[in-house]
Amino acid sequence: MTSSENRRITDLGTLKAIAHPLRMQLYRALSIARTATASQLADQVDEAVSLVSYHLRKLAEHGLIEEAERQSTDGRERWWQPSSRGITVHDADFADGPEQVAASLAVSRTVLEQRTALHRRFLDERAAWPQEWRTASLGAEWYPRLTAEQLQALADELNAVVAKYDALGRAADAAGDTEGRESVAVHLHGFPFRT
Repeated sequence: MTSSENRRITDLGTLKAIAHPLRMQLYRALSIARTATASQLADQVDEAVSLVSYHLRKLAEHGLIEEAERQSTDGRERWWQPSSRGITVHDADFADGPEQVAASLAVSRTVLEQRTALHRRFLDERAAWPQEWRTASLGAEWYPRLTAEQLQALADELNAVVAKYDALGRAADAAGDTEGRESVAVHLHGFPFRT
């Protein structure tokens, strides 16, 4: 059963497993679908079912995904689900050596590249979305001057707000109220920089 909490990745093997771009793409697609088969995910990522099955097994070996209850009567289909609400990676857990730092950086870069591609796709397809979705979409930049503690507090508050809306959407889905609902990507970055 999927945990309602995020899983904090603390071991190098699991970090390397999720750092693979296709595995991260599959993990994200599975998180959105909540349950899916290898063939369903293969259609989404435009890869061979055999390759997708291999990478799903690798994610499962590291406990990132797990088998889900069958959604059909076809006994040959293997259904998958994420084993947790999401994953988190903290730099402090991978600061002990060059291999750990490199793996953590690889995950961060892969996440950034895939988020950017998703946003770029929305921009390219924006005209095809109904006006209310184009109006509701957001893009903003802020440049506050904060301490590290204030940035952490801001991150905690933003996470709580998104978690509230995620819970509302999941409850509506569970009640069968899917009319007018779409998957929504919310990407926030907060980091120090110098000019």
